Amino acid sequence: MSVQAASRSRTRRAPKHRTLLAKLQALGPGLITGAADDDPSGISTYSVAGASTGLSMLWLALLTTPMMAVIQGMCARIGMVTGLGLAANIKKSVPAWAAYTMALAVIAANTFNVGADFAGMSASAHLVVPWIPVPVWVLVFGAMLFAAMMYLSYQRLATVIKWLTLSLFAYVVAAFVVRPNWWDVLRHLVVPEVHLNREWLTTMMGVLGTTITPYLFFWQSSLAVEEEKCAGRETLAQRRGATRDEIDYAHFDVNAGMILSNAVMFFIVATTALTLFAHGKTNIATAQDAARALEPLAGHFAALIFTLGMVGTGLLAIPALAGSSAYVAAETFAFYGGGLDETPNRAPRFYGVAGAGLLLGVLMCFTRLDPIRALYWSAVLNGLVAVPLIFLLIRIASSTGIMGEWVSARAAKVWAWVTFAFMAVAAVALFAV
Repeated sequence: MSVQAASRSRTRRAPKHRTLLAKLQALGPGLITGAADDDPSGISTYSVAGASTGLSMLWLALLTTPMMAVIQGMCARIGMVTGLGLAANIKKSVPAWAAYTMALAVIAANTFNVGADFAGMSASAHLVVPWIPVPVWVLVFGAMLFAAMMYLSYQRLATVIKWLTLSLFAYVVAAFVVRPNWWDVLRHLVVPEVHLNREWLTTMMGVLGTTITPYLFFWQSSLAVEEEKCAGRETLAQRRGATRDEIDYAHFDVNAGMILSNAVMFFIVATTALTLFAHGKTNIATAQDAARALEPLAGHFAALIFTLGMVGTGLLAIPALAGSSAYVAAETFAFYGGGLDETPNRAPRFYGVAGAGLLLGVLMCFTRLDPIRALYWSAVLNGLVAVPLIFLLIRIASSTGIMGEWVSARAAKVWAWVTFAFMAVAAVALFAV
């Protein structure tokens, strides 16, 4: 069945009236993906950026919002129209060795991120409840998330994760508590500032790598497929194609998620820049360092909500990281039939990859491997891997043979190519300076 024929034969899943309330009710994969982008490792990266470079990187939040919206929108559309995740579509488009290399790089980066996130949220919980040691918190969070991924259905897990997105508003509150000069903040938001030194460029690449990050590409497209399965479209033929309303609702969902993600980045950079950087406290390595330094400058309440936000975002993001690895492995190495809509008994290899990612992340916290250094360089690696992935993504989204009538619009392709060029130039500059 062609994509066009499949589109005509589908029944509508989206509400019949395009009201704002109906669209808000339809929020799901896009909101989850955008919120998962602000994981503890991302918060640490944004905190370091604000503390070490001030407001000079604030303009990136404005630039990356449309970039992320376009890229993630393409990922969602590919999943909806083809009925397959991004990794399966990439495998059809490149030589096997390239698909395997890309998959292993993404899975490795995801695993380092899981370990850094466990370390970050456990250290944050220890700051709030100091009589419970960090290793105990690691085991508690590891067991909690393992049980959630193994025993909750996709719909229940998605519902829990959507509620956890509320934890991101802790950083919005923290920004207002420090009472910034908003005119100065807005000026840095709209006026780009670039410093051509290796430290600034490496930090910028870390920010880009933790914002426009490969695991989100795969997670977004795979969640689109999961939504199709939840609607009763179990076979590939049933999932192929899309209606105009489904596409519109998917893009509304994605745009909402990406705006939320970049708004949180904006508030974290602004908060740490106007407190830590302004008072010369530039030598921090984690969000916990930022929270400790914030307390004497912005008060106990600001430091507390900054710290608690780390726990909520870890619970939100780690399932996305481990799940993304499982989807990439399943689609690349062809153990089809797996997914969060299945049980571990029916999809043992899929859940085996997800469980292994969680276990390795926990074990990282008990080794001498510095999770913060691993986090930092995994963010840089993500920024580098994102460049060829975006290139392949644009090719797939622009192919009439794959997407039929749902090829990306010209404006979307222009923004996607701008994103590709920007990430490529940043990567070259990192090695050239």
